[in-house]
Amino acid sequence: MTSPIRFIMIGGFLGAGKTTLISSLARHYQAEGKHVCVVTNDQASGLVDTELLRSQGLSVNEVAGSCFCCNFHGLTDAMEAFETNRRPDIILAEPVGSCTDLIATIAIPMMEQLGEKFVHSPYAVILKPSHGLKILTGGQGRGFSEKAEYIFRKQLEESELILINRIDELTAQQQTQLRHCVEEQYPGRPVIFISAKTGENLDVVVESLAGQAAARDQFMEVDYDVYAEGEAELGWLNATIELAANAPLPIDAVVVRIVDLIRGRLEELDAEPAHLKVYGSSGEAVGVANLVSSDTPTMLSVASKADGRPLTLIINARVSLAPDALREAVANAVDNLAAEFAGHTEVKSMESFRPGRPVPTYRAGT
Repeated sequence: MTSPIRFIMIGGFLGAGKTTLISSLARHYQAEGKHVCVVTNDQASGLVDTELLRSQGLSVNEVAGSCFCCNFHGLTDAMEAFETNRRPDIILAEPVGSCTDLIATIAIPMMEQLGEKFVHSPYAVILKPSHGLKILTGGQGRGFSEKAEYIFRKQLEESELILINRIDELTAQQQTQLRHCVEEQYPGRPVIFISAKTGENLDVVVESLAGQAAARDQFMEVDYDVYAEGEAELGWLNATIELAANAPLPIDAVVVRIVDLIRGRLEELDAEPAHLKVYGSSGEAVGVANLVSSDTPTMLSVASKADGRPLTLIINARVSLAPDALREAVANAVDNLAAEFAGHTEVKSMESFRPGRPVPTYRAGT
């Protein structure tokens, strides 16, 4: 009898570190001899995460144009497509970072419709400390509205396992404060501090994910009006740019600089970034830089240590800003980048919008 495929869904707010953790988990399972596939998800095509995971040799299918919950069959079709080549042992799924209510709209419908084909791991949600410290402690400073914070909190509420990321960047006091807030506000869930980047406590996460999801006979209440308004406050931009110059360009310096240029413009506009990520490539060389909040530094998360010509830049920005203003800010940064590196750019694609109202394909309990 064929063993069921293990389905692992890793949730969390935009910029929480889902892709980095999924990459680490995939490498771990591959080292155990398992065949691992990944499904990524975005409101539009041109996703940095998809290209990054593929560059690492993973089999990746992308569900673009809507979240998993609003395109349930897109998710199941993407998983079924893996089997045309080789049946996976494990499927890692990364939902859109502004989505919630995934147990009722994804996990339970899968269990009801696909029966014993899959075994579901506990639903793990990664907590993003930079915004978590503000939201869970009632801190002040630039951030998101109560409606956007509603999504952040609902993600934690439906979790079965909470992973507090970036332990390598947190002081002991911050760790204690976050643990206290999570355990007080969302009791009954295991809490694991991790570093998706360094792999700290990855073994503990693997052990926790080896179990099975809890049976659900009740589902959390979600106000879809507030949920929709919270998502709609974020401007969403995906762009693909080609940067060329007479001489080879340093990939890592370029991706960090474009993030900093966009960041500078967002600061002028008093616009809080939920996540800004840039993927730069030339041939097989890949560099990735990202920004996860206004009060954290730009990070070179993947270093190419290479030069190239021309460079392809994929820009994903999710910012508390109107889409037209976000598009203008990114376009201005791209022009400045070209001037600084004595090059010229060609915009292959650029799409900016606000996410539409989430309308799940299925929702258990309704």
